[in-house]
Amino acid sequence: MTAAEDTCQALDLWPTVDALWTWLESTQPHDGREGLLLRILKLSEEAGEVAEAVIGATGQNPRKGTSHTWEDVQSELCDVVITALVALRTLTPEAREVFHRHLAGVARRSLGETVPGQGRG
Repeated sequence: MTAAEDTCQALDLWPTVDALWTWLESTQPHDGREGLLLRILKLSEEAGEVAEAVIGATGQNPRKGTSHTWEDVQSELCDVVITALVALRTLTPEAREVFHRHLAGVARRSLGETVPGQGRG
C-alpha cells in the first residue's frame, strides 16, 4: 500500500470536515453573519486559484509561461471541494445529510435508474 492509499484509508470525509469546521470556528476573527459570509466567500477565492492554476498549466500568461502543473490544478480543485463542504457544515450541522440528499437528487435527474450504489426495488 502506498503512503497516499494509507492516508486515504485513515481519513473519513465527514469527521474530517467536522474537525476542520471546529478548528476554523475556534480561530476565526469574525463570528455570526459576517463570519458565515466570509466563510462562503472563501469558496470564490479557492475557485479563483483553480483558474490561476489552469492558466498556469496551459501557459496562457505570456509573462509567466507555464507556472503550474495539472497536479496543481487537482490540488486546487480539492481545496474548492473541502472549502465548500466546510461552508456547508457552517450553514448546518446536518451537512452530511444535506449533501447526500442533494447528490442523490442530482444523480437521479442526471442518471435516471442507473444511480451507482442504489439497488433496484
